[in-house]
Amino acid sequence: MGTEIERKFLLRDDGWCAGAGGSSCRQGYLAPGPPVSVRVRIMDGKAMLNIKAVADALRTTIVRDEFEYPIPIEDAEMMLQNLCEGYLIEKTRYRVPFAGMTWEIDRFEGVNAGLVVAEIELEREDQTFPMPPWLGREVSHDPRYLNASLCRHPYTLWPPAWIV
Repeated sequence: MGTEIERKFLLRDDGWCAGAGGSSCRQGYLAPGPPVSVRVRIMDGKAMLNIKAVADALRTTIVRDEFEYPIPIEDAEMMLQNLCEGYLIEKTRYRVPFAGMTWEIDRFEGVNAGLVVAEIELEREDQTFPMPPWLGREVSHDPRYLNASLCRHPYTLWPPAWIV
């Protein structure tokens, strides 16, 4: 069993993107949760089945149990076409190094176009890390920014009051 400890931020500007190369990603949710989400993803020519769960009610939302398994691309395509709930998530993922750590920046497309989010995976929940100048407001504890939420409530359909 793995544990994911992840912090998520909006971006202040595009200062991160100079020279960054991205990977196309398509993913969908067989079960968007909560408390358990089951996702299928195709990225970089590989397909993965991913299960995430908040197993302990005392944990914060940035810590989740995570299980991930490779699956045949043909199976993933079939799942994306026939089994997923809501909208598919389409995005380009960029891996951006900063001060010895790697940030994953997702630039969403399709029904979530316009949303750009930076994520960093940590080893401990209380771990400190250097904040790049292009980071904006933290949204780690806002469930609207979870990919599992975006499949049901896409960014382009948010009411104006939700967009900050």
